[in-house]
Amino acid sequence: MTRKVAVPGPGEGKRGPEGHLGYLVRQANVAVRQAMETALADVDATPAQFAVLTMIVNYPGVSGADLARLTFLTPQTINVIVRNLEKGGSIQKAADASHGRILRLTATAQGQALLKRCRARVQEVEGRIAGLLGREEEKVVRRWLAAVGEKLTEER
Repeated sequence: MTRKVAVPGPGEGKRGPEGHLGYLVRQANVAVRQAMETALADVDATPAQFAVLTMIVNYPGVSGADLARLTFLTPQTINVIVRNLEKGGSIQKAADASHGRILRLTATAQGQALLKRCRARVQEVEGRIAGLLGREEEKVVRRWLAAVGEKLTEER
């Protein structure tokens, strides 16, 4: 006879402060992603499209390979997202001046307007996250998260 185990909710047991750090980071990542999916649903954009469009606006002329590195998505996923954003009129591609096989991506006015709508919804989610911390705590968490990314990336 098997015994039913009570699975703890987020913040409880090993899903709380006593849990493994990597698991807690992953749990937070999944919760943020789900909140962003919900927030972006009415503008017909996904968190991945939001991330890609954000990087294209912030780094005009970025390549697909660079986008994959910046957004932690596979080149195949980037190709699908870029194709959909281009089809929707949000971005345009141009061949690189010195290397014709590299495509440089820029946002159109329509893409910038879409990003603005997405940002308004994502800022609400980020406000809920930031509301869990004081201003100084938030600075510490931001520095720590950036340092984790930097440290674990340089060790690869």
